[in-house]
Amino acid sequence: MATGFFNVPTAVNEPVRSYAPGTPEREALQAKYKEMMSSEVDIPMTIGGEKIFTNDKREMRPPHNLNHKLGTYSYGDKSHTEKAINAALEAREAWANMSWEHRASIFLKMADLLAGPFRDKMNAATMLAQSKNAYQAEIDAACEMADFFRFNVQYATDIYKMQPESAPGMWNRLEHRPLEGFVFCVTPFNFTAIAANLPVAAAIMGNVCVWKPADSQIYSAQVVMELFEAAGLPKGVVNLIFVDGPDAGDVVFKHPDFAGLHFTGSTSVFKKLWKEIGMNIESYKAYPRIVGETGGKDFVVAHPSANAQEVATGLARGAFEFQGQKCSAASRAYLPKSLWSDIKSSLVEQVSSFKMGDPLDFSNFINAVIDENAFDKISSYIDFIKEQDDAEILVGGNYDKSKGYFIEPTVVLTSNPKFRTMCEEIFGPVLTIYVYEDTKWAEVLKLVDETSPYALTGAIFSNDRYAAEEATIALQNAAGNFYINDKPTGAVVGQQPFGGARGSGTNDKAGSALNLLRWVSPRLIKETFVPPVDYRYPFLG
Repeated sequence: MATGFFNVPTAVNEPVRSYAPGTPEREALQAKYKEMMSSEVDIPMTIGGEKIFTNDKREMRPPHNLNHKLGTYSYGDKSHTEKAINAALEAREAWANMSWEHRASIFLKMADLLAGPFRDKMNAATMLAQSKNAYQAEIDAACEMADFFRFNVQYATDIYKMQPESAPGMWNRLEHRPLEGFVFCVTPFNFTAIAANLPVAAAIMGNVCVWKPADSQIYSAQVVMELFEAAGLPKGVVNLIFVDGPDAGDVVFKHPDFAGLHFTGSTSVFKKLWKEIGMNIESYKAYPRIVGETGGKDFVVAHPSANAQEVATGLARGAFEFQGQKCSAASRAYLPKSLWSDIKSSLVEQVSSFKMGDPLDFSNFINAVIDENAFDKISSYIDFIKEQDDAEILVGGNYDKSKGYFIEPTVVLTSNPKFRTMCEEIFGPVLTIYVYEDTKWAEVLKLVDETSPYALTGAIFSNDRYAAEEATIALQNAAGNFYINDKPTGAVVGQQPFGGARGSGTNDKAGSALNLLRWVSPRLIKETFVPPVDYRYPFLG
């Protein structure tokens, strides 16, 4: 029972450590990486707090070192999905009824544990499992995840404070109840923070979850589950399963208590799940909430007034950090002819200087792509480019999977604004550039808007404020996160709520109160203090 109106600590962003040479955090992280690299693990599913091992063992190997075995995980089936749903529903009443301040305390503790004793392990696991360099792991697995925990607590408090007005003689109250049932959370490989936040965003509002991570992220997902348990998250609130997607979906989407889908992944899979939910709509107790962040074909457009060096650096970072495997990564660029020579020389120089290899070597800016399927898809695009007359590779273009899934950052120049790699999502280190005539600024903005079905992120570089305003208006529907004079990546919780529309998702803005509102079902309570005793209104006199 609540005995007061409680103010939670004001959320602030977790400071990002530099890991510069000679710093203690650099030595500590390298030591943790080596320690985890040297010991094999056997990862179970976690259902209702129980550790579930199966005979179906799947191997885990770092994408950058295929000869090394990190361990195995236990693969499940439909029965484990059913078991996870039952565990979630069993935990629901107690969790939903827990006083808000006690739920909040769990996630605030989670943030402090992550920022402290769990930091190196979470970062090292992300480096090993997803082949992120130390800085990319830090901004994701440590800082963004901690930010999600802290800011979500603050946003939830703000939501609970949202109350209607009350006229004399009555009291109106609004309850922000959790959904009736369970939430199914499907998470991607590329951000450990997203993998944690999708179930947490729902759970923080009193919901219970079944969580299915990407197979290639299970190694770090287990560390996330360890963090949940260390913070005191009750058993059954979040249930971690490793089950084939169609098998899990066959159980989840036919269950009458399915209450919501929180999804980050491919556009094609999200559309398929949406259709399946629609086909089963008669089965559900309530209309399920569907929240998804999917693909992108993110753009950078430079105006002739832009600074060439700034554009080149924005492209180098925006396209190639984490091997271009960010939903927000720059994948297509439109550059003015007058600046092209200067941008080209700087961009080629920067990309040529990238070192590529194991994340343990902190001088490596580029690491491996996530798995063989990704490697084969990306390399097939590069092979296609090499065969075309209307495109040329300016730098990169090589790949090798003999030791790990390594693909050189590749910059492509095309004379065709509708060239295949200007239009299709690649999700890898390939940037395609189209050079336009300076006088065609308005036309190129229209081209940017119409070329891709996606609308996730985009950036424009301009030192002409009229041009910046013109682009902001012309591209208002082309990106949910729009950047002026910056790369289109690097959204920070509490500062740049993240999400896009069109083919990129439902634009429910992770890292904001907008997302949390999707996981509540409000109930209005009106209490009248002195009810009338006669039906007659004055106008009847």
